[in-house]
Amino acid sequence: MRVDALTLEDFRNYRRLEAAFSPGVNVIYGENAQGKTNLLEAVAYLSTASSHRARYDRELIRLEAPAAMVKATVEARERAFKLEARLRRGQRRQLFSNGVRLKTAGELSGVLQTVLFCPEDLSLIRAGAAERRRFLDECICQLRPRYAAALSQYKRLYEHKTRILRDWEEKPALLDTLDDFSFQMAQAGAVLIHYRAHFLKRLRETAAAVHADFSGGREHLDLGYATVSTVADPMAPTRDLFEAVLEHQRAHRQAELEVRQCLTGPHKDDLVVRINDLEAKTYASQGQTRTAALSLKLGCREIFYHDTGEWPVLLLDDVLSELDRRRQEFVLHRITGGQVFITCCEDDGLEGLDHGAVFHINGGELV
Repeated sequence: MRVDALTLEDFRNYRRLEAAFSPGVNVIYGENAQGKTNLLEAVAYLSTASSHRARYDRELIRLEAPAAMVKATVEARERAFKLEARLRRGQRRQLFSNGVRLKTAGELSGVLQTVLFCPEDLSLIRAGAAERRRFLDECICQLRPRYAAALSQYKRLYEHKTRILRDWEEKPALLDTLDDFSFQMAQAGAVLIHYRAHFLKRLRETAAAVHADFSGGREHLDLGYATVSTVADPMAPTRDLFEAVLEHQRAHRQAELEVRQCLTGPHKDDLVVRINDLEAKTYASQGQTRTAALSLKLGCREIFYHDTGEWPVLLLDDVLSELDRRRQEFVLHRITGGQVFITCCEDDGLEGLDHGAVFHINGGELV
């Protein structure tokens, strides 16, 4: 799996960019705020139809422009694809594969899969549960279309139920539909819990192996899954998960009416990260935090490879500059195989890496 060429128009700080990439390692260097991260963000967008730095698509459009375009030629499953995303202010985005408009963002990940690691990923360990749920959602959506559909449905139902709980005192008739939305949320929520539990079982093995190598065997990484309290076994069949989630919703119905919020469901799930039996969020050092976050991403990458037989495109944004020499060498050793994009401020520190191509970015242009 690889990105052979990329074209940008009015994306972030790029007026226009055309670049052809190596199937191996692509080093992108330049000073800060020149567009290195924006380039990686564009590649990742054609995989997930989302940005790790922007909440809304309009933020991706160059300030002076009414619209933006991201287009790439991709090789996957021994086939060539042309992926395209068109963004326009005030309108819904449009996604295309080989000229055919896609109905859902999940169809993009059926073609191109990416794993992105950036400095902001330290929040995977330090921040609240929402960051870790987002990580899980991005990984699983790229592998399981049914999960992506269930997640989209759950979010829609959650928004509807939230509006009902917010407005029911002023509009009592809304309560007639509350239980139906709760029932449907329990159905979709059971699917989410099922896929998250099975994915975490695999990630627990791959990420722990990466972290053990990273720490020279001195540290043990373990992952836990915190979900709805009535779910005794997240690995149970979906029908049992549905009953457990529904039971929890019924028990909290009155409390939800009183506080006017959705208090129960997998939208509160968390991925618990432990290092040497201590919760990393509370006790991990800065170095352990960085190592654990990178281990999660590289562990996810290995799962992609085992499932598809192809390495996902690996995007490393300014990662090596934050690591000492030993950890740099470990990362470079771990990224053998597949296409890789690495950004850095200078074209150095990569002596042990066989460069496929080197790009210098300055002011949103290839120099």
